[in-house]
Amino acid sequence: MNNTFMTVASNPAVRLISAIMLGAAAAVAALLLVHHGAELFLPATVAWAMLWYANILWSRPQSLSPSLGRHSAIGVPLVFGLTLIFLWEAACVGLDVPTVLLPAPSLILHKLVVSLPQLGADFVQTFVRAALPGWLIGSLAGFVAALACDRYDYLRRGLIPIGNFVSALPIVGIAPILVMWFGFDWQSKAAVVVVMTFFPMLVNAVAGLAAAGAIERDLMHSYGASWWRTLLALRLPAAMPFLFNALKINASLALIGAIVAEFFGTPTLGMGFRISTEVGRMSLDMVWATIVVAAVAGSLFFGVIVLIEKKVTFWHPSNRQ
Repeated sequence: MNNTFMTVASNPAVRLISAIMLGAAAAVAALLLVHHGAELFLPATVAWAMLWYANILWSRPQSLSPSLGRHSAIGVPLVFGLTLIFLWEAACVGLDVPTVLLPAPSLILHKLVVSLPQLGADFVQTFVRAALPGWLIGSLAGFVAALACDRYDYLRRGLIPIGNFVSALPIVGIAPILVMWFGFDWQSKAAVVVVMTFFPMLVNAVAGLAAAGAIERDLMHSYGASWWRTLLALRLPAAMPFLFNALKINASLALIGAIVAEFFGTPTLGMGFRISTEVGRMSLDMVWATIVVAAVAGSLFFGVIVLIEKKVTFWHPSNRQ
């Protein structure tokens, strides 16, 4: 009987059907909770737990086909995330949690849909006009400074300790100063992002430029290659994993810096302004909707950088199949 069950469970089509049934069961259970409330909280939760356990048995990792295995990196966190959302909805509705403490995902989604134009304007103000330019300027400036540090050793010995010191400064202390210097519009937020992204790129780029092996450098030197020729042909390609690591770190820091900077002064637009304003109004569903927009924007931005990294550093062991 056990072998028969495992043979059936190893069929990709059967696993796909079971996953669809699991999602449908979760949707039905969530609708029941929304419409009927606390009396269905316990049975719906028990039913979901049993279905989830069955799905774990049904999708044993060793039985995955190669085609499905390639998509498991997306499918596993997606199913797990949907599970957490379902449990969140079940807890809020079934336990009648006040929306001022924690709104249900369905309320957040509704607020997101009805407030889409407003949230879109906030996204443009924070991400397009502040985070993205600051990320570009800070990363480029950090890379240029790393080239100077690599060319002149006294700059490296002077800038790297300063970079470590500035990286430890709290953003809540830097942001109000830069807001006073550059004004209340997007320029001050971009300046905060530049400060936050400059030194991670500097430190990573300096380490990356030193990553090329001594044998390869000696070979380039024996060919009579100049510093620039060695940089372009050998050291810069070897530094690419370090540069993309800095770009990914800066992608997260940029959005955080722009949002935090808006807490200290901004026009009547922006994600940080929206969060601080709606918290004062006790409108937590709007706060969570803004957080969702920020999370999706940051994740997509990070994902684009990862895709570019895989194309550029296809030779690196971390990108080999």
